[in-house]
Amino acid sequence: MNVPSITAPVTGAVGRFFSGVGLLLRGIGLYVRSPGLMLLGIVPALISGTLFVAAFATLVYFVDDLAALVTPFADDWSGTTRSLVRVVAGLAFLGVGGLLAVLTFTAVTLAIGDPFYEKISERVEERYGGTPGAVEAPFWASLRRSIVDSLRLVAISVLVGIPLFAAGFIPVVGQTVVPVIGAAVGGWFLALELAGTPFYRRGMRLPDRRTLLKADRPTTLGFGVAVFVCFLIPLGAVLVMPAAVAGATLLTRRAMGQSIEPPGRPVQER
Repeated sequence: MNVPSITAPVTGAVGRFFSGVGLLLRGIGLYVRSPGLMLLGIVPALISGTLFVAAFATLVYFVDDLAALVTPFADDWSGTTRSLVRVVAGLAFLGVGGLLAVLTFTAVTLAIGDPFYEKISERVEERYGGTPGAVEAPFWASLRRSIVDSLRLVAISVLVGIPLFAAGFIPVVGQTVVPVIGAAVGGWFLALELAGTPFYRRGMRLPDRRTLLKADRPTTLGFGVAVFVCFLIPLGAVLVMPAAVAGATLLTRRAMGQSIEPPGRPVQER
């Protein structure tokens, strides 16, 4: 058995995963060193953040009632068993609610801040040599296209979230394995969503995005999962969103085989 031939792809995938994490870190570096980008990015994220914090707080407030609503079979059980089942149900609601909040936050914030994030992405592209094959699209046509693709992604994420919600009821697995799967699924959809702006600039739609990012799935997942984890931190989504747009622009350039180094510096190998 050729052990190196088996282990090499795994090592490569792990390395590419952390390379994707590094793209978010580079996006954060670009963002914090550019006061102009910070001003462009904070307003739409603050508006969306306020709306989603209020929505999630409402879910937390009513989670006990929702848990009781979906577990009527436990009404006649002993107090301890009934409470345990409903705690698990409540955690499942909060877990899926958090997953959907992260995904829909991105879609809503990108819709609200489309002109702001477009400008951030453009400035990142200019820093690394511009956008080959850029396509000019009218603002309203671009916004409509972005909303349609975002709704498609949200619909798919809801369909994925339903089985994850059901799996959340499984003791131990629902509180350990399912969150990891949720982070991977959420990270993939976040990467697809955030890369929308630079792909639109090239005249490419969601199917093109999916195909190109899937070609280097570990890097895409590394970037997306890192963003997902940051978005779970209180106020993390508000603070990280503009930097995530910058990182997604670098991810897009890498997926397209374009330079992610400033002109005059060696191009990194993929």
